[in-house]
Amino acid sequence: MFLGTHTPKLDDKGRVILPAKFRQELEGGLVLTRGQERCIYVFSMREFERVHEQIRQAPLTSAGARDFLRLFLSGASSEQADSQHRVTIPANLREYAGLGRELTVIGAGSRAEIWDTAAWNEYYAAKEADFASTTEEVIPGIF
Repeated sequence: MFLGTHTPKLDDKGRVILPAKFRQELEGGLVLTRGQERCIYVFSMREFERVHEQIRQAPLTSAGARDFLRLFLSGASSEQADSQHRVTIPANLREYAGLGRELTVIGAGSRAEIWDTAAWNEYYAAKEADFASTTEEVIPGIF
């Protein structure tokens, strides 16, 4: 499970060292793809296969499902960390997420997310107060 907030740096070759706590989960390979709110989703290969199978269940007659599938998969890149635990983020994904040198990598349970630090700070500032004052059930069965 991916948890926590980490602040690695993007090197000049577009590589990032993913947090040590995430390495065991990702040792079988990983998939990077576009995420919502202009971040990059990081899935273990196993979790990406599970998510892909769920997506495949969507009806082909659904324009929204087709659109999502196209954007989600066309941006996906299968990667393997090198011996120094660095992962290359493809240029198209770095551009999509507006990544600079300063990154924030967050754990989001079944995936990690890579954010440009300024974008993460802006998102966090906008959402934290809403989170702290949540008074209704947002996710069924939780709280």
